[in-house]
Amino acid sequence: MSEIKLFGKWSYEGIEVSDPGLKRYICLKPVFLPHTGGRHEHKKFGKAEVPVVERLINKLMNPGLSKGKGGKVLKHGRCGGKKHKAYNIVKAAFEIIHLKTGENPIQVLIRAIENAAPREETTTVSYGGIRYHLAVDVAPQRRVDLALRFIVQGAARATFNNPKPIEECLADEIILASRNDPKSHAIRRKEEIERIALSAR
Repeated sequence: MSEIKLFGKWSYEGIEVSDPGLKRYICLKPVFLPHTGGRHEHKKFGKAEVPVVERLINKLMNPGLSKGKGGKVLKHGRCGGKKHKAYNIVKAAFEIIHLKTGENPIQVLIRAIENAAPREETTTVSYGGIRYHLAVDVAPQRRVDLALRFIVQGAARATFNNPKPIEECLADEIILASRNDPKSHAIRRKEEIERIALSAR
């Protein structure tokens, strides 16, 4: 049997996760088509077994840019539930990443996730009727979730009121995040969260 390649083009061979904390939660199981059909849904921490590219596609269907009543994220936007549309966006973005960097887009995405994942954030603690912020370490699973969310939000914000298509914006955001560039929305958000956590210590 021939080697399994993502979208029939990108090889999983030689892809490395350099952050030991995230290694267990970034799934690099070789698949032709990143579509598990929600098989992980009823298993605790099952999303750790979902291919990381599929998790990016799923986030793209719900960028979480607007908040409704009670601060809940509204599931509307560019690809609200249209997985095939999100799939085509990621596929095109990977082509652009390869053209701009000459590297395997899967490796570029992994580097972007590692760079955009915050290590520390704040939580609210109530003590004697007083609420105050406390710095806490971020769980590895949440680090991956936040990194993917920030990358997709950066792409969605860049394409808003802009003739530039979402595929190009997503590719640019992933490339900038992989280079740890402060122009990246994901890197800016990560640094902001860590800065707030540092002041809450």
